[in-house]
Amino acid sequence: MAIEETAYIWMDGALRPWREATVHVLSHALHYGTSFFEGIRVYDTPSGPAAFRLVDHIERLFDSAAIYGCELPYDLDTLVEACALVVRENGLKCAYLRPIAFYGYGEIGVAPSSQAKVQVAVAGFPWGAYLGEDGRMNGVDVCVSSWRRVAPGTIPAAAKAGGNYLSGVLISREAKSRGYAEGIGLDVNGLISEGAGENLFLVRKGKIYTPPASASILQGVTRDTVMKLASAEGLEVIEQPLPRESLYLADEIFFTGTAAEITPVRSVDGRRVKANGRGRITALLQERFFGLFTGVTADRWNWLRYVGESKEAHRAAAIAV
Repeated sequence: MAIEETAYIWMDGALRPWREATVHVLSHALHYGTSFFEGIRVYDTPSGPAAFRLVDHIERLFDSAAIYGCELPYDLDTLVEACALVVRENGLKCAYLRPIAFYGYGEIGVAPSSQAKVQVAVAGFPWGAYLGEDGRMNGVDVCVSSWRRVAPGTIPAAAKAGGNYLSGVLISREAKSRGYAEGIGLDVNGLISEGAGENLFLVRKGKIYTPPASASILQGVTRDTVMKLASAEGLEVIEQPLPRESLYLADEIFFTGTAAEITPVRSVDGRRVKANGRGRITALLQERFFGLFTGVTADRWNWLRYVGESKEAHRAAAIAV
């Protein structure tokens, strides 16, 4: 899916024209995958552009970097405001934000020293449904990949790090080469892990199942969102190891992720899921999720961060009240 360029990218403390936000060819992250990033959706709500779970995403960015001993040169508030600035200065209403921290130019050894330069950038641009609007409504066809997800004790799956996504590249490219929209990876034990870039949920007999953190998954922010929305509806969500055959017995299956949002699965390995796309529970969760951005679902968790105005404007409004 092509990127639609906007005017500015925030990089290393300042806004830069889109085409001038560049890095050196010898940047450490380019050679060794030492980057840490987030994907954040901004939705056009009745009260203006709102970033979804912005602070949670930026906190995870710090956590991912910390796992690798990388200290970011900015604090959380600075990066939260950088995200808001990118939205405002680019005149965005609906957007996908990509904050990224990475080891830049200066060292070529595998293990960067404490003196290695860490750079941080935030880009923002319009982006539609990751797996297609039709897929979001009617479901997508997927397959189980021959590629396994990383084993515990190899690469930490809890970090949203650039190098981790080489696994997802293999899973997704194999699936697409076989005519599927996306692939599902199994873990080292042959149990269900996650999609190439999405968490996975199965519905069977009214209960919702999802693989646990120990299944080499990234513990997604949207995954957590869905679990909380389901609980609010009185639906039971069970985290447990799931064998591959669970995919063939499920009443409903759906992906979650910032990019994928909530996307139903129509078939796995050519076998139709019983709901043949979006089932009753998937539809309910989609309704509650997207309702957060229309006002239909109350934001009782304070997940929306309005980013269409500056902090000064918000402060002035608060004083006026």
